[in-house]
Amino acid sequence: MNIKLLNPLTLAYMGDAVLDQHVREYIVLKLQSKPNRLHHVSKSYVSAKSQAQTLETLIETGWFTDEELDIVKRGRNAKSHTKAKNTDIQTYRKSSGLEAVIGFLYLEHQEDRLKNLLDTIVQTVNER
Repeated sequence: MNIKLLNPLTLAYMGDAVLDQHVREYIVLKLQSKPNRLHHVSKSYVSAKSQAQTLETLIETGWFTDEELDIVKRGRNAKSHTKAKNTDIQTYRKSSGLEAVIGFLYLEHQEDRLKNLLDTIVQTVNER
């Protein structure tokens, strides 16, 4: 199966789960705290606003390959039939672009590149 041909929102769906799992593992090991605090902290990494800001930073620094940037753009431009929760549509679309490239790397089994991206996302949020 050619992963590039999947609907970008399908890639974003996968990417959302992958990012969420990575962030949960990171904060559980870092904080060793109660679930309510863990949930609160995780939002600073996985919210649409945070993902949109992180995407902008990664694009500005030239982090993505041309192929990955194409996936980001497809994810960002995809028409969703669901409404964004607690954010504007532009922010929601940017976050979908970031999630799409995460999903793409995961489904393509590009483990090293995926881990590098996930770690860079966490680092970028930590530096804010």
